Amino acid sequence: MKTILNVIWLVLCGFWMFLGYFAAGLLLCITIIGIPFGLAAFRIGVYALWPFGYRVVDRYDAGSPSLIGNVLWVILAGWWLALGHIFTGIALCVTIIGIPLGIANFKLIPVSLMPFGKEIVRSDDQLFAGR
Repeated sequence: MKTILNVIWLVLCGFWMFLGYFAAGLLLCITIIGIPFGLAAFRIGVYALWPFGYRVVDRYDAGSPSLIGNVLWVILAGWWLALGHIFTGIALCVTIIGIPLGIANFKLIPVSLMPFGKEIVRSDDQLFAGR
């Protein structure tokens, strides 16, 4: 089932969201200071390309550098990427078939706003099952 959802997701919105994250990553990687932000954009972009079968878990060892990174991220790119997820999620929820995809878009909003201190893992990974 997750493969079918991923293929439908890829066609309807995943590829376009991936391109948005990729463009943000390229812009952020222009400066040396922006490279960690660009890498975060690429990491989330791959997750936005094929999200079903994966989930986001909190890293409890992240600390204050991730807080500072998240504040800067929201200012630099997170706000615009989250808006993309909001508008795409609303558009997908108009149809019955698109409702699960719209909900998946809404689930991507927190990680698009604050990617530092988060980790993307497989849904069936037993190591992170308790989180």
